[in-house]
Amino acid sequence: MISIADAFGGRYALARARFIAGAASAGLSVRQYPLGLQGLEGEELTVDVVLDGSPDADRLLIVSSGCHGVEGLCGSGVQVFALHDVEWREKARAQGVAVLYVHALNPHGFSFLRRVTHENVDLNRNFIDFDRPLPANPGYVELHPLLLPEHWPPSLQNETALGQIVSECGEAELQAIISRGQYELPDGLFYGGNAPVWSHITWRTILQTYGRKATRMAWLDVHTGLGPFGFGERMYAGRNQEADMQRAIRWWGGNGTTPVTVPGDGHSASAELTGQMHGAIAEECPQAELTGLTLEFGTIPAIQVLQALRGDHWLHLHPEADPVLIEQIQAQMRHAFYDDSEGWKGQIISQSRQAMFQAVDGLAEAG
Repeated sequence: MISIADAFGGRYALARARFIAGAASAGLSVRQYPLGLQGLEGEELTVDVVLDGSPDADRLLIVSSGCHGVEGLCGSGVQVFALHDVEWREKARAQGVAVLYVHALNPHGFSFLRRVTHENVDLNRNFIDFDRPLPANPGYVELHPLLLPEHWPPSLQNETALGQIVSECGEAELQAIISRGQYELPDGLFYGGNAPVWSHITWRTILQTYGRKATRMAWLDVHTGLGPFGFGERMYAGRNQEADMQRAIRWWGGNGTTPVTVPGDGHSASAELTGQMHGAIAEECPQAELTGLTLEFGTIPAIQVLQALRGDHWLHLHPEADPVLIEQIQAQMRHAFYDDSEGWKGQIISQSRQAMFQAVDGLAEAG
């Protein structure tokens, strides 16, 4: 067992090193999927995968981190702590559950403290059928010039105009318009892309390699940036099927003590989204009964998170910006999706660990 503080790396290069060290301490091998690009510190960028259990296991739990790059600072800590957690590993083994850790699915965003991939794509909006007409989001298109002004920080006029929109439609509606995903403006926020990106293809490859044997599968995907500080909202992540939703509620709902929400249902901090990752699991592992959950941990107020995202995307368009401003924007992004305090990290580990134990119990009872 390691301390909670030592499970979190605080930056991609160190987080990856601790994940690899955790696998080694558990006697497990690491499979690497290299991106072929260098990170912020000149480091190699890879998706690293560790399987703890039999490759032929009938029950499989997937724990993934870093779909949204910088959010991997949190998810990596959950995975590293689990690899050192003897009680947890013995629990999964005793129940016949193999655990697949997918570390830093978007390593470029993780390293450069961005939420998007190196293609400037929101990975969790990229899982749509690109052979069909792309989803329209005219509300975002209208807002785009306000969200990404010519200069940063935004002018008083810009902020006043955006504030007027918030007062007219409400913060929740504004969040829904912006965050649901858009496919028209490649430089914009929450851009879903025009084709499957590298991390999308890699996710499918991992599922094809490790997910074709299991008939019962659980998935825990760790995210940050929405909700109250340190609170892990349990959001259902799967098909719009009542039986699947009810199974997730039974596994993770704690008889009402830890409610499972559905994005866009009015009770979740998240809006309804398009092109999410869980669609690939159903497509690549059709033999498996999937029960999925997103753990979304809060950091700072949503309007401040949006401001950090605006700054990050502005910087992407203006790499010539003053170094001091670059440092400020990157610091805001880190603060929006990660907290260095011991209290926050402790909340993340305790809630994630509970959800993992519940997933194993659920997979075992399904038999």
